[in-house]
Amino acid sequence: MHEKRPGSGRQGSPALGSTRRRDVSRLEGFSDAVFGFAITLLVVSLVVPSTFDELLHSLAGVPAFAVSFALLASIWYAQYTYFRRYDFEDVWVVVLNLVLLFVVLIYVFPLKFLYAVVFNPTAAQMRPDQAPQLFVIYGLGFAAVFTLLALLHVHAYRSRARLGLTHLETYELRASILLYASTASIGLLSAVIALVLPNQTSVAGFAYFLLAVPSAVTGTLVGRRRRLAARHRSA
Repeated sequence: MHEKRPGSGRQGSPALGSTRRRDVSRLEGFSDAVFGFAITLLVVSLVVPSTFDELLHSLAGVPAFAVSFALLASIWYAQYTYFRRYDFEDVWVVVLNLVLLFVVLIYVFPLKFLYAVVFNPTAAQMRPDQAPQLFVIYGLGFAAVFTLLALLHVHAYRSRARLGLTHLETYELRASILLYASTASIGLLSAVIALVLPNQTSVAGFAYFLLAVPSAVTGTLVGRRRRLAARHRSA
């Protein structure tokens, strides 16, 4: 298995996508191919419109595609920065990453359908009583993706000595674990709300606004620690 490359260490921030690795591994290349395939599943239409009405119908799906694309891109970026920062691929990294890719390929379907319902409800065929089930499926998929990202970072934290992480990098790694675990818990919260309050599915949707909280908290903590480390270096 691919292990850490000597002489590739560099201090940096997970949030800013700092790098340790110098080249792209086969696992990363395979991952990029899977994410590329997942994006093709989001495409509004693979057929070029032959009439103006068909063109308007395709353009009506653009907002849902844009939001779905942004969410999928954020997952890809989280996985990309993980491999840039932690230059090792043992059995656990390979297994967790493959499971992540599998979940992403499944998650892309409820992702696309949910935002199609949000932005173009007249075109989506769904009974009102099916809305809670949609939020449960979407919430579980959302939670699974970010749980796997959290587990990848937990594994990196357990391997911090082998990776030769600095104190600042270790702190940022713990912040990443907190961020992804909290993000996953919000997906679970939304799914539970949809199960417990099936007549209040809007509440399950509004639960995702809580995503701003762990992002703001971890960003503030990491920024404060970076400034402190910078002052110590300049002293």
